[in-house]
Amino acid sequence: MATHKLLLLPGDGIGPEVMGEVKRLIDWLNAAGIAKFETDTGLVGGSAYDAHKVSISEGDMAKAKDADAVIFGAVGGPKWDAVPYEVRPEAGLLRLRKDLALFANLRPAVCYPALADASSLKREAVEGLDIVIVRELTGGVYFGEPKTITDLGNGQKRAIDTQVYDTYEIERIGRVAFELARKRKNKVTSMEKRNVMKSGVLWNEVMTQVHKREYPDVTLEHQLADSGGMMLVKWPKQFDVIVTDNLFGDMLSDIAAMLTGSLGMLPSASLGEVDVKTRKRKALYEPVHGSAPDIAGKGLANPIAMISSFGMALRYSFDMGDLADKVDQAIAAVLASGLRTADIKSEGTTSASTTQMGEAILKELQKLHA
Repeated sequence: MATHKLLLLPGDGIGPEVMGEVKRLIDWLNAAGIAKFETDTGLVGGSAYDAHKVSISEGDMAKAKDADAVIFGAVGGPKWDAVPYEVRPEAGLLRLRKDLALFANLRPAVCYPALADASSLKREAVEGLDIVIVRELTGGVYFGEPKTITDLGNGQKRAIDTQVYDTYEIERIGRVAFELARKRKNKVTSMEKRNVMKSGVLWNEVMTQVHKREYPDVTLEHQLADSGGMMLVKWPKQFDVIVTDNLFGDMLSDIAAMLTGSLGMLPSASLGEVDVKTRKRKALYEPVHGSAPDIAGKGLANPIAMISSFGMALRYSFDMGDLADKVDQAIAAVLASGLRTADIKSEGTTSASTTQMGEAILKELQKLHA
């Protein structure tokens, strides 16, 4: 059995608490002989600043590069609001993404039946929702140059952000989307603004070419990003895999997240290129929620997004799709039983602490392996 190297970066706030529930799951997988994980733990964000005066140390950065996958908690909090900008907690995550060349961000939006009534949409619109937004993460307007603010005099200033995409950047994110669709419902919707943006014209053209040349078996649809946002809140179940650029992906994935009823429920994956020799890729997995310093240390944090993020690691880094499916099934079973952490609590359900929720999910997973 192959040994997989994991670097755990719990971070700040509730990060260590929710990471503890993932560590419990990993320990059981190792003890049961289901998988073999070798784990190391490092510091990132505010905790790294407190220890080393940087947002991530060179030593932990080296560990991240050496790992088969990085499992990331959360960073930040008011405690570090006054630290220098270049060493702010969030800079640690940005450096990981940059140095590991993580260009593809996968944001699933899954609405468990037990939580359908918590969505802002009607139950029939979201019950059973299971879509993935594939966001290009290292290009576009967030990174394009020039990026300036110029003083024009007379009290006037001019701000410039530049939207830049090259063909290869669009091709590689397109391949991630098409490959993912082949394992799901075989449908990709590409979103851009070709009606007003030249980058959108190129995006549409390249996606069409990649589809025709390499993935003719997958259904490809094109949609303007603003129309796509409208359709996400009108009838989201029409989509399967949505692929889009950095800016639109940032906005559309947050819209999709709220369809599920709780931002604290959702995982994400950031993936690099597949190495042609080893067939492995750098990857970082993290919950979408923040560090929630106001509830840190109180046992109130919801560990589901963190556990689901580890489930994504099983699926996309370690080719353990069956085990990842069982993790999802275990989460669904616990929610169906009525157990809830504070963020998803509703009338008639049973309150659970972070540890109680983690233990319940592990017990359900153990039943599935019995």
